[in-house]
Amino acid sequence: MTKTSDDRYKQRQQRIKANIDQRIAQAKQERGIIMVFTGQGKGKSTAAFGTVSRAVGHGLSVAVVQFIKGNWDCGERNLLMQQGVEFQVMASGFTWETQDRYKDQRAAQTVWQEAKRMLNNAQLDLVVLDELTYMINYDYLLLDEVIKAITQRPTQQSVIITGRGCHRRLIELADTVSEIRPVKHAFDAGIKAQKGIDW
Repeated sequence: MTKTSDDRYKQRQQRIKANIDQRIAQAKQERGIIMVFTGQGKGKSTAAFGTVSRAVGHGLSVAVVQFIKGNWDCGERNLLMQQGVEFQVMASGFTWETQDRYKDQRAAQTVWQEAKRMLNNAQLDLVVLDELTYMINYDYLLLDEVIKAITQRPTQQSVIITGRGCHRRLIELADTVSEIRPVKHAFDAGIKAQKGIDW
């Protein structure tokens, strides 16, 4: 690198640093946030559990509600329950497996009561509502009731919502939204889901 190109690089990095420093200085609010991980791609729940691991690593208190997921082995649950993370699981399994709308609705309502308890608990720093979007899309839960519970939560509590097809009102409510887009998936090539990688 020549001295001239080195000087240009340094000036560019200094401008970037000044811009970032200014944005950091302007961010003065301290409150819990709402995050949404949505989209058709794989990794929404994985992203949520990455955040859970980060929070637990900092000594924060976390609870998780898993809608749709069944009672089968779950690596994240196995690990995080040992760290004191509470899990409430709908446990009826995927809706295309049960094929019983009434049973699924009852299971969703039961676990939603646990979610409301968590969202009302000021001792919890983070609550994960894994696969919640499906419960809204299938009309198992009322959108207005979900929004009310989330907006009335303790000020410092953060919430993560995961699932495909997130309702626009939840997206509007959220502070951070990430959409995960599929590019390739091993399952499409006939590769079986693997313990420790896919669950």
